[in-house]
Amino acid sequence: MKKNTLRDEKRVVMAKQLWQVLRMNGGNDETSFAKTSYVQKQILSLTKPIKDKAITEMYSKQPPTKAIRIADLGCSSSEKNSLIVIFDLIQTMDNIRRRFKQDPKEYQIYLNDLPGNDFNTLFGSITNFEDRLLEQIGDDFGHCFVNGVPGSFYGRIFPTNTMNFVHSSSSLHWLSQVPENIIENQKRNIYMSRASPPSVLKAYYEQFEKDFLKFLHCRAMEMVDGGKMVLTLLGRHNNQYCYAKESSYLFELLSNVLNDMVSEGNIDEAKLNTFNIAAYTPSPLELEFLVKKEGSFNVNLVHVFQVSWDWNDYKFDSTLDNTSDQYDFTTCMRSVLEPLIIAHFGQEIVDEVFERYREKARVSMAEENNVLTNVAISLTRIPRVRG
Repeated sequence: MKKNTLRDEKRVVMAKQLWQVLRMNGGNDETSFAKTSYVQKQILSLTKPIKDKAITEMYSKQPPTKAIRIADLGCSSSEKNSLIVIFDLIQTMDNIRRRFKQDPKEYQIYLNDLPGNDFNTLFGSITNFEDRLLEQIGDDFGHCFVNGVPGSFYGRIFPTNTMNFVHSSSSLHWLSQVPENIIENQKRNIYMSRASPPSVLKAYYEQFEKDFLKFLHCRAMEMVDGGKMVLTLLGRHNNQYCYAKESSYLFELLSNVLNDMVSEGNIDEAKLNTFNIAAYTPSPLELEFLVKKEGSFNVNLVHVFQVSWDWNDYKFDSTLDNTSDQYDFTTCMRSVLEPLIIAHFGQEIVDEVFERYREKARVSMAEENNVLTNVAISLTRIPRVRG
């Protein structure tokens, strides 16, 4: 009994620590997520048809209602990501409303992320977002009320039977905690790799299964019957092996950097041995299996697609300074991983870590076409059994 109690206490500590440090870089400087999240924006662009189809079906099939509640889970701090999604969804629904000559709607928007997220930067852009709605849709579209919802989406965050549409992009591959009992099998590895034993791969999958089932269960309680959910996360094509270069190589490069610094005496080996990335990149079949296992949603569509690492492929935003070196893949990765590096190794090594990462990424890009594989899945809340 005492052994189990200690193990439970360790699990709580692991989850609490990750809760506190898992966030994107805040603010608006050159390494902030708000300035460097061009890969995430490209992912949102490529999944826009899926979101448009889902929101159109939801709006057309649900009974007419004055208020429509929309949530973006894992919103982070970038106006160019989260609020663009919300704008597109409202625009799509307003076009349908006008086609059917319905009254203006009230859109209740909920932006969710962990409490450590930089909500202030996001909230600071809401006035521009509202002005854009009025300018491009018109002042007769209705009203839009934006709310921040801090908390983990691996628990309840909304009232029962209230949400019409739930969206999440580039977030759900992050786990609630590092899988248990892997440290002794992960010497100088920070993630799943070619060298990882089967026990490590199994532990990562089991943690993802536990988290994703809980996520689905919580959303099932919160969503209305017929509500829609579109989820996009870093994934892989391969349905047989948990490790896949297409989704793990970005972490493998970081592992190589940290190992080099250990060999040179810049990082303590024991410190590296206790650092592990809490993420899992599922296959389409794994996602479909878990949705069916949980049982509250129907799968409408599963789409696998890739985005390139090459920063030259992301010169699609005229607001970015395309001559600047700050918008490369390394800076994007820094905005995501820097808080984890600082929390475990300290601030003093951060610049060197990502200078080395940049060089390894450049070499890799010169040798091959590196891509990130993503999986998007569209779901419908199955009507509850009444009586």
